[in-house]
Amino acid sequence: MRPLFHFVAYHLARIAAKCLLAGVTRIEVLHEEKISAPGAFILAANHISHFDPPIIATRVRRKVDWMAMAEFFPHPVLGRILRAIDCLPADRHRADRAVIRSAIERLKRGRIVGMFPEGGIRDGARSVLEGAPPRPGVSTLAHIAKVPILPCVILGSDRLYAKANWLPLRRTPVWVGFGDLIHHNTDPDKLAARAQTEEQLAAAFRDLYAEMRRRFSLTPDDLPQSPNERTSR
Repeated sequence: MRPLFHFVAYHLARIAAKCLLAGVTRIEVLHEEKISAPGAFILAANHISHFDPPIIATRVRRKVDWMAMAEFFPHPVLGRILRAIDCLPADRHRADRAVIRSAIERLKRGRIVGMFPEGGIRDGARSVLEGAPPRPGVSTLAHIAKVPILPCVILGSDRLYAKANWLPLRRTPVWVGFGDLIHHNTDPDKLAARAQTEEQLAAAFRDLYAEMRRRFSLTPDDLPQSPNERTSR
């Protein structure tokens, strides 16, 4: 019964998010066909706002078990919601072995685990989109679980920090792009294999970002900005 509860809770939350976002956003997707990959994989996305997980989830039909900041879980309401939809508490300052084991078990059961390899909300030079290296957690988990990584780039969701963009029918544009699967390296030298995977992931983020900027003719204002910058407008 418990897995069914989590499955139903997740998809009810996904439907609620989809209905809410439909009135305030206009989401355009690049390479949506790539998210139909079967089996287990890690969905690795850049992170520009707290709205990223529900927005990305509305484009992925399968259930995604997101790694969420551990600081959210003690909250009496938010914590219950995160646990109900099978989120995992990710500590940004240390590796939690119990959480890692849980993520590996889920991947081995054919599920999708969603991660943000920047370790928090990032823009500018601190972002993987602008050349900052991804944290090693994604490549490490991919190699231990022997699953591929699907890169994802989201742009425009940071605009939702501005209250004016929540007005009915404002339809703030948001862009989501998916890249090719990055398969784990089989090099017996584990450190070298993970380093190569991290380089491939970093390159995939940069290439997908550049492609989205061209395809959607994005302006400087469309590109990621800090929550403070967006809120002040």
